[in-house]
Amino acid sequence: MASLWRAVMGESPPNPDDYDGIEYWSNPERTGWLTKQGEYIKTWRRRWFVLKQGKLFWFKESIVTRGSRPRGVIPVVACLTVKGAEDVINKEFAFELSTRSETMYFIADSDKEKEDWINSIGRSIVQLSRSVTDKEIVDYDSKR
Repeated sequence: MASLWRAVMGESPPNPDDYDGIEYWSNPERTGWLTKQGEYIKTWRRRWFVLKQGKLFWFKESIVTRGSRPRGVIPVVACLTVKGAEDVINKEFAFELSTRSETMYFIADSDKEKEDWINSIGRSIVQLSRSVTDKEIVDYDSKR
């Protein structure tokens, strides 16, 4: 059934465990319309994006409530880079988000929107990587 969903919708339904406990409908860090390329069927679709607590969610509609279900979610902690991509895909206001295994492309409505998204996602990547490395720091002085 999931493969049928992907074939018809061009994207995978997200696993609720990927966003459990995150109130994406309340006080997000950033929201706005972006056009994204489908995961399997490479058509461009306009979606409403919400950045909250290190997750980038997308929805079909801009009205997001407690009952809304994301069409997809990207854990920002898995992202290595976010940068402009106009020259890569030949589209104005484009940017890319890369993980170890894939690169996703998005198109904003303006240069300012593109830069704002890059900055917001980049800030989230840095904050999450900092919290991961802070937990890995070993205080060797306290072990003597």
